[in-house]
Amino acid sequence: MTTLLGFDFGPRKIGVAVGQMVTRSANPLITLRSRNEQPDWARIETLIRDWKPSALVVGLPFNMDDTEVDWSPRVHRFARQLHGRYHLPVHLVDERLTSIEARRQLAARPGHKAPTLEAVDALAAALILETWLGEQPPVSDHPCD
Repeated sequence: MTTLLGFDFGPRKIGVAVGQMVTRSANPLITLRSRNEQPDWARIETLIRDWKPSALVVGLPFNMDDTEVDWSPRVHRFARQLHGRYHLPVHLVDERLTSIEARRQLAARPGHKAPTLEAVDALAAALILETWLGEQPPVSDHPCD
């Protein structure tokens, strides 16, 4: 696995980020708007075709008491649809507090303006992807290890 795409799914918009297994880092790409509460599948397909990820990571929202939020079935459905459409592994990861952290990071940037929701969602997707990357075992540099 080298390149991955991460998603911060919401009913009206979806933040997208790209990351690498080798560097264990991710960068925000774009925030896509949903139409009639449907993901923009054409744009998602373009991103998958352009980036050629080996897997996808979707943030799963949890409450602070470790229960899934009431709209998490929609996230599970989105993850199943991604897998069914693109035949790639889809991993779910706890996305708790990623939007709050994204707002904090954007506000801390020099000369910052009020962050747009699009910037927050794309950065949240990068944080989700980095969370998943950080949970993976180290990649060996030596093929004989």
